Amino acid sequence: MSPTVFDRETLLDLTVNVIPLGILLFFVGAFALFNPYGWDSTYSVLQFGLISTMFVALTALTYYSGKLIAEDEKAREEVADEAE
Repeated sequence: MSPTVFDRETLLDLTVNVIPLGILLFFVGAFALFNPYGWDSTYSVLQFGLISTMFVALTALTYYSGKLIAEDEKAREEVADEAE
């Protein structure tokens, strides 16, 4: 196993979370640049706050799940090596 946490297999496992992160960033950029509904301080701050909170939560979830996947793969490799 690679000494880094996010090796190729782990990154492939985490792709399912990276795609929604990209979608969230796209919508933040789209609404910040084009702002089709106008700017109302209450609703706009609420909108960006909700999207930002989801982005931060999904980023943390992706990082910790990546660490757990890598640790599990390492533990399974050690058990397989001991069985041989």
